[in-house]
Amino acid sequence: MTFDLLNIVTALGALGLFVYGMKTMSEGIQRVAGPWIRHLLSDLTQSTAGGIANGFLTTVIVQSSSATTVMMVSFVNAGIMKLKQAINVIMGANIGTTSTAVLITLIGFSPFNVTIWGLPMLAIAFPLLFANSSTIRSLGEFFVGFGLFILGLVLIKANIPTINEFPEIAELIASVQINSFLLFLIFVTIGALFTVVIQSSSASLVITLTLAANGFIDFEQAAAMVLGENIGTTVTANLAANIGNVHAKRAARAHSIFNVFGVVWMLLAFPFFIDGIATFTNWVIGYSPLDVNPASEQYQYAVNWGVAFFHIAFNLANTFIFVWFTDIVVNLVVRLLPSQGKIDKEYTLEFIDRGPMGTPELSLLEAKKEMAKFGWLTEKMLNYFTELFNSKERKITDKRIRKLKKYENITDRIELEIADYLMKVSRGELTSQTSERVRSMLRISSELERIGDLFFQMTITMEKKIEDRIWFTPEQRSNIQEMLEMLREAFEVMNNNLKDDVTDENIARAKEIKRKIMQRKEEIRKSHFKSVELGDYNIHSGLVYNDLFNACEKITENVTNVTEAMYNKMAEQQAQSNSRT
Repeated sequence: MTFDLLNIVTALGALGLFVYGMKTMSEGIQRVAGPWIRHLLSDLTQSTAGGIANGFLTTVIVQSSSATTVMMVSFVNAGIMKLKQAINVIMGANIGTTSTAVLITLIGFSPFNVTIWGLPMLAIAFPLLFANSSTIRSLGEFFVGFGLFILGLVLIKANIPTINEFPEIAELIASVQINSFLLFLIFVTIGALFTVVIQSSSASLVITLTLAANGFIDFEQAAAMVLGENIGTTVTANLAANIGNVHAKRAARAHSIFNVFGVVWMLLAFPFFIDGIATFTNWVIGYSPLDVNPASEQYQYAVNWGVAFFHIAFNLANTFIFVWFTDIVVNLVVRLLPSQGKIDKEYTLEFIDRGPMGTPELSLLEAKKEMAKFGWLTEKMLNYFTELFNSKERKITDKRIRKLKKYENITDRIELEIADYLMKVSRGELTSQTSERVRSMLRISSELERIGDLFFQMTITMEKKIEDRIWFTPEQRSNIQEMLEMLREAFEVMNNNLKDDVTDENIARAKEIKRKIMQRKEEIRKSHFKSVELGDYNIHSGLVYNDLFNACEKITENVTNVTEAMYNKMAEQQAQSNSRT
């Protein structure tokens, strides 16, 4: 075949179709498997083995190591995962991404004609796209992506010629004498650049496999390109981390160190590793990628399976070596990227506005953790106000007033940012359960922001009380302190529910606390009115006392509303679950 500009553009179009198919397939399966992936992320990252298994399974499911690593960067940024846990998941993701090489080899370069299933996949997908169930529609998207993936692979192969059609190039390649070490570095660099430019290690891999199958590069050169692609794929996570906090940047840098370190040690072991993989490939499929004649029909089968096995063996070996040095890497990236003090510790939600967003199911993992941090922030405001109320030192009261005013501004910003983020999530394809969770989170966020406003109002009231030198009676002070203490218990239950999945036991405890507060509130209110009638309070202290007491009552309602929103969400999910059974 002649290879002109049209062939080049067609090959690039085929590559685009392949990448789009991979993306659609990945997003569809993420929506279908979202709850299961959420379970993986929440339950299987506590141990090293669990984290690696988590990364492996998640990447095999979504067929994108970049999606998994970017997800980990976002989770570290949000505080959902610790740095060491994220590194374990990333190591597993590197192993999981080798499944793509196996999939491409099975579909595109095996002796069996699997490629004929591309259009039938689209035929299967078409009716599913119009189903009422969002899960079935997402499954249809998966089949659309899989069909386009196959068609893209077929077109890439069809539009890239073999080396036999260009004898001049074959002679030129044969005549070039380059030091093996330098040649290794050249192809590692080419693989890395391909991946950085295309922003898809899967696309780079399919180009590598096609070039190898068509004789433009040999097995060793293809293996070197695969190593480069392992470095290039870290760029995606680093770009995502640039708009995150220092913890997100550390996770991304750890990923880079992991992959670069692997290429460095492989540089020393490369000849032995290549021989071992060739022997293993010969044992598995009956052909060695080092011995088969490039002109034979078996060559592309042997060389591509050799590359796939090399990819698997390299990432397994690299993980086995690296896992013993995880703590050292954590310490290294902490030194390379030291915390900037309060800048990195201060609560922020900026990452959800500009950072990468996955599927709604996975995005809500971040939102859930942020909601728990929001609840913790309001409890901190309670602690600061209690210190303000109890302190008699002007220096301490002034400091607490400044803190509470600052935190009120933060709560306003957080509520707006969470609402904006959840609106973005809701634009995706939502299941009924996910839609209910979004509504619940919006209500919870609004209630928490109102709590911040109420503490601000109480702070202004206390500031005026101090400036006007208004004094409480012992009874007034004792009653407010009692309300604050009961609020503390209510906040504890609320934040436990926000942090973990709500349980019937926690709901019962929340209702009991609300009952106690409401009962005591009525007793205190009656006592207050009686004292006013008897003239026990002066008018100024009575007004301040009434304002603080009413604010405490409203905060109690807001805290209860948060728990009720979570309870209603749980009841809705249980009802939906029961309806299925």
